[in-house]
Amino acid sequence: MVAELSGHTMTGPLLCVRAVSKSFPGLRALDDVSLELRSGEIVALVGQNGSGKSTLVKVVTGVHSADPGGVVEVAGPDGQLLQGAEAHARVRVIHQDLGLIGGLSTVENLDLGVALRGRELRPTRRRAERVRARELLGSFGVELDVDAPVTQLSAAERAIVAIARALDGWDRPERVLILDEPTTALHGDEVERLFAAVRGVARRGAGLVFISHRLDEVLQLADRVVALRDGRLVADVAACDVDHDKLVRMIAGHDLAAHQSRALERRDVRGSRTPALALRGLRGETVDGVDLDVHAGAIVGVSGLLGSGREHLCGLVFGATARRAGQVLVAGEELRGAGGPGVAITAGLAFVPADRHARGAVMSMSARENLTLPQLGPLRRAMGWLDGSAERDEAADWTARVGLSPPEPERPLELFSGGNQQKVVLAKWLRTAPRVLLLDEPTQGVDVGAKAAIYSLIERAASEGAAVVVASSDEEELVTICDRVVVLREGRIAAQLAGAELEETRLVLEGLGVRAREAEAIFGATTEVRNA
Repeated sequence: MVAELSGHTMTGPLLCVRAVSKSFPGLRALDDVSLELRSGEIVALVGQNGSGKSTLVKVVTGVHSADPGGVVEVAGPDGQLLQGAEAHARVRVIHQDLGLIGGLSTVENLDLGVALRGRELRPTRRRAERVRARELLGSFGVELDVDAPVTQLSAAERAIVAIARALDGWDRPERVLILDEPTTALHGDEVERLFAAVRGVARRGAGLVFISHRLDEVLQLADRVVALRDGRLVADVAACDVDHDKLVRMIAGHDLAAHQSRALERRDVRGSRTPALALRGLRGETVDGVDLDVHAGAIVGVSGLLGSGREHLCGLVFGATARRAGQVLVAGEELRGAGGPGVAITAGLAFVPADRHARGAVMSMSARENLTLPQLGPLRRAMGWLDGSAERDEAADWTARVGLSPPEPERPLELFSGGNQQKVVLAKWLRTAPRVLLLDEPTQGVDVGAKAAIYSLIERAASEGAAVVVASSDEEELVTICDRVVVLREGRIAAQLAGAELEETRLVLEGLGVRAREAEAIFGATTEVRNA
């Protein structure tokens, strides 16, 4: 049991990846990658979607075999380096979805990771299992009802349960644990609570690989940063030697400054026109009376804390969730009837939801099918049959426009990286030339390279006349691409910021409801620190 293991004495590497390459038909996913991981070390693995991170993890865990000449070795109990199945068995991975079963209790989920070891026909010892579960979670400083369904736990507690299950049964603490985007569903204090647990695992002697697109978290947690780009290792440096901007350049080869400067130019040139989208007294979900005008060619952001209404506004406008009151007008015409998605699409609205897997695309369909799905009419022949050749040509055109990688529109969407999936979800609506483009968390779970590409697509849509609404929990994103940002608080617009007022700190404080004098004091202090 992990709770009984403490300290680490192994001096050699826990994991050695040497000259590993991995080729697929028409694609070299990894190209001569080498790295080491030592006991007690937390190494951040960063890179764009499609950079090779997932392929490297699959090679390390034995899902894929490396090309000839590549070697993966993992230290055994005595420090001797093992290869093959013995090595793979000493590596555990916690994926973004955690692999927990919501209807089962914590103790039952923990049991899923325990080998039966000859107990198949013996009755389950429930009391002993509960004691074991409490001790295991107690080693992470967590006390919770182990008989309650895991759906009742906080996001951080669920992540800790997944880590505890991964570590349960380790003969020694010096093993390899890979955390793949574990903080995607976490916010604020929940992240720090998980990080405290992760640091505790490292102190016991495990070597951890931390994969994340949240670069501030990388700098906060990691001892070392390893960056991949186009399947190649481009950096292996101490975390203390890099900052946020250097990380962006390592990952993408460039930064987002161009988008920031273009946003500032837009703020200077917008004129007043008849609103392409007008909201009047809109109510529903957590939205409680929102009035908002968005003009053609403008990019308007929506900020606010979780529960402020920010996460529901776009879906409410589109009709994905029912309106309780208020009006939605497109080019001066009110959306009539039930105001569902069909009415919205006919009026020229398009909506990219936050959850692309559940609501934004059909993951089992090909990229081509997803790209053309919202508007098949122009691709039909006189008798109503779908013109396959025209559809393929259309998909190939949009594949090139968005820089889909790999450029294979016949590939199932679920086999693309998250950033490329999001490009397809966005492109399928851009193809309809919408009057109004509603985007909810458009770059969630996306690396900086794909983020820059998505920003370019959003800016192009605005330049072609679409009115764009971007609801995002990422203040930096809103400052980067928006002309103006409205801040929601308790379902209503609490502030509108543009020009020099539009900065990350101000968005955060407005979301928290900090008063003007308090904000002035904080801004002054912030400015002094920044200038220092």
